[in-house]
Amino acid sequence: MKIGFSLPQHGAQAREGARVAHYATALEQAGADSLWVGERLIAATNPAVGYAGKPTIPDEFNSVLDPLLLLGIAAAVTERVRLGTNVLIAPLHRPAHLARALTTLDVVSNGRLLPGFGIGWSPEEYEASGVEFSHRGARLDETLDALEAIWTTDPAGYRGRFVTVPEHRSELKPVQRPRPPIYLGAFNPAGLARIGRRADGWLPVVPVPGPPAWGQRLLGLRELIDQAAVEAGRDPKAIDTVVRVNVAAGTDPALVADTIEAVAADTGFDDFFIDLLYVADSLDAMLDTSLGLLERLRG
Repeated sequence: MKIGFSLPQHGAQAREGARVAHYATALEQAGADSLWVGERLIAATNPAVGYAGKPTIPDEFNSVLDPLLLLGIAAAVTERVRLGTNVLIAPLHRPAHLARALTTLDVVSNGRLLPGFGIGWSPEEYEASGVEFSHRGARLDETLDALEAIWTTDPAGYRGRFVTVPEHRSELKPVQRPRPPIYLGAFNPAGLARIGRRADGWLPVVPVPGPPAWGQRLLGLRELIDQAAVEAGRDPKAIDTVVRVNVAAGTDPALVADTIEAVAADTGFDDFFIDLLYVADSLDAMLDTSLGLLERLRG
């Protein structure tokens, strides 16, 4: 089983950003398989849409470190772990800027980047970026098309309804060929179908604590991905799955480990990363919890 962890990025953890390199190094030395970041641009004071079905936004999102800069730090001090984004809100980014940043990460990490994308849920983040909140799915598709063009052709360019990249020289390519694998986070039917049609991997979420038989729910969603893949003439087995484990405040680490083992047994998924955003209010506590979970899950 592959086990990874989120980097210290939000809330009190963000205020210890000077020690992110230490955290990344310690986890790689302990045998972790991957390190991850997410993306929050702003935490609106009066959100039109709250987080996770609630009317509010968690206090932890009031302090946040930049995801791509964090991955750059982790890339500089590690040699083996995969470096993932779960997720970057692709429509908020200009494709040329995004391609340059992700290419840089893949080059300096020697091909360890695992880029995951989504469409987000916050209208205020779109407003802050100068991007219309509507047609987010179409903007995501065009952004992925533009990345594909920049990463695989030279000269490269792209013109769509929402996204334009003028033709330009694009000699520097990612280490991973023909490009880094594209992972997408989704739970709704349209997003799952998009994964089946075009993605290299799926990024589902498991909450801890959570309802029973969560693994069976994931398998049902995965069937929708596989069906869309077959309809698109693709092999569903070529689409990977990395499961994000969202741990609620106050959760016993033993329950986290038990849940991961149960989901793995029910689904056959063997690649997980644990997000301790709400669990630890200091980097030392976060590291202690991570190392304990790694030891338990690795036996």
